[in-house]
Amino acid sequence: MDFSKFTHINQAFTCMNCGREVPPRTSGCRNHCPYCLTSRHVDINPGDRANNCEGLMDAVGYELSAKKGVVLIFHCRRCQQVTRNMAANEDPNTPDNYDLILTLNRPLIDR
Repeated sequence: MDFSKFTHINQAFTCMNCGREVPPRTSGCRNHCPYCLTSRHVDINPGDRANNCEGLMDAVGYELSAKKGVVLIFHCRRCQQVTRNMAANEDPNTPDNYDLILTLNRPLIDR
């Protein structure tokens, strides 16, 4: 993943897993549902919408990063790819479900 090719997209969407309406983040970008932590596999580089997979991605774990805070680990149901994305648990309007994050697997070694 090449973060120098980051495309800023911060728009509302309907979660394809739980059906809830997800508003844009107050700051930054959101690529997963804050309620059920499900994402859709649509990007090759963040925000480019160039991935044809379009499978649902489940949050399967998390890491703690000194620079990025909580980083969610996603697994695609369709193509099996594993990706990482920063949690939005500090968004003042629609934070990620932190209780749900804490139920996810956490690797023994954080980055």
